Amino acid sequence: MSKFEFIEVTVDGGIGHISLNRPKVLNAINRPMIREIVTVFDEFDERDDVRVIVVSGKGRAFAAGADIDEMADDDAIRMELMNQFKDWDRMRMTKKPIIGAVQGFALGGGFELALSCDLLFAAEDARFGFPEINIGVMPGAGGTQHLTRLMGKKKALEWLWSGEMMSGNEALHYGVINRLIAPELLLEETMRFAKKVAAQPPLSVRLIKEAVEKAEDYTLDEGMKFERKNFYLLFASEDQKEGMKAFREKRKPFFKGK
Repeated sequence: MSKFEFIEVTVDGGIGHISLNRPKVLNAINRPMIREIVTVFDEFDERDDVRVIVVSGKGRAFAAGADIDEMADDDAIRMELMNQFKDWDRMRMTKKPIIGAVQGFALGGGFELALSCDLLFAAEDARFGFPEINIGVMPGAGGTQHLTRLMGKKKALEWLWSGEMMSGNEALHYGVINRLIAPELLLEETMRFAKKVAAQPPLSVRLIKEAVEKAEDYTLDEGMKFERKNFYLLFASEDQKEGMKAFREKRKPFFKGK
């Protein structure tokens, strides 16, 4: 795999791990960093040896927002022409499961990156928020949409309008994160869960992710039809045959992702 300037990447035991690596600026997210992340997401999606993607940050923070110096002198036309959020849109196309491990600050663009993950594990010292309103802007990479879907309109507006930070406990209460973990155990516990998912049949994991994502946008009837289609599709896989055969033979299955 190529060397990157703003992230570190490793692959081990079916887990592709991306670490944001600008610790001196609390992993502030700039456009090249997002481009590197999406490039790796695309590659991991194609690799048979990667079944789960984990995203974390080096140092004291996950990501304390976007790089303001990069945007301060931009104008609306320039942003439109460069399609400012095209790489963020590509991120949403990732088929494999993405688990975020958040310590310290996850603010602004850092919070949006965290919300782009399928699951979020957070350290007890984690702080989340969208402070964009304090500098005269708003989230633009999905923050308003993800947060509203997670906590509802009224609570989302409260956080977005105030620009205040929520604690890890508050994030857990409102369903923003899955688990709250002692800081020293965050990565260990995240990797343990990632390994559990990596051991599951990859096609089932992928089609479950698709069906759950449709549940946000489809009517119940449409969602049920989509779920059923994916259920039937898995009966064309070798993993379904292996899984049911192993169950009947009372042994551990060996899934190939085929």
